[in-house]
Amino acid sequence: QLQLVESGGTLVQAGGSLRLFCAASGSVFAIYTMGWYRQAPGKQRELVAVYTSGGDTNYEAAVKGRFTISRDSAKKELYLQMNSLKPEDTAIYYCNAKFHGLSYWGQGTQVTVSS
Repeated sequence: QLQLVESGGTLVQAGGSLRLFCAASGSVFAIYTMGWYRQAPGKQRELVAVYTSGGDTNYEAAVKGRFTISRDSAKKELYLQMNSLKPEDTAIYYCNAKFHGLSYWGQGTQVTVSS
């Protein structure tokens, strides 16, 4: 079992930066593929970025070059550095952990980008 708690979301102006945090507890963090998802009002939840247990990263096209996902397995933390934020990045951002059919979610953190 893995518990995930996100933080770092807030209101920011367009063009600004934010760093999101996801703290994990309860299991071996390093074995999980970790990801950041987001859900905007009236839209489906979408994958933003993923960091596999093997060290590979992948990004949704709209955030590539602006967002960077990273992880510290010793601290059991996942991060999302978001630069050049746009109003369309406004959403609730969720941390996710996957391993062999298991999937865990955090409660989400709200990011609002004003124009």
